[in-house]
Amino acid sequence: MNLQDCTKFANEYPICYLATMDGDQPRVRALSMVLADERGFGFCTLYPKQFSKQLHANPKIEICFYNNATEFPDMKMMRVTGKAEFTDEKVLMDKAIETRKGLSDVIGQPVESLLEIFRISTGEAYFWTIMDNLKEPDIERIRF
Repeated sequence: MNLQDCTKFANEYPICYLATMDGDQPRVRALSMVLADERGFGFCTLYPKQFSKQLHANPKIEICFYNNATEFPDMKMMRVTGKAEFTDEKVLMDKAIETRKGLSDVIGQPVESLLEIFRISTGEAYFWTIMDNLKEPDIERIRF
């Protein structure tokens, strides 16, 4: 397994669950990833949100991508651990704006005025299936 396997899985299943810390309380939310590539995993949020404040206070995060299977033999997930690195990278910003145009109506202003882009460019990822139950410490880790 390598980073390409990880980015392929993330792009196929971009709705993921991302955990931050709010003081000593974990906070998990479903999130749609913007883009995964050789530079890592790219996301966005709106900077007035509590999510943004949590990322700035403690950039350590963990993400779980899931293949949406409903039967045990087909279930597969990928966990990614790393740090949020804020960026103004044009590729991520353009893709975030393009895929979140509908938010402008919800927030009452152009979405790009509030978008905050971040990426996990270094970290660790691993895949898990039901066959890996109770074997988590032995699963191959992919460092990127």
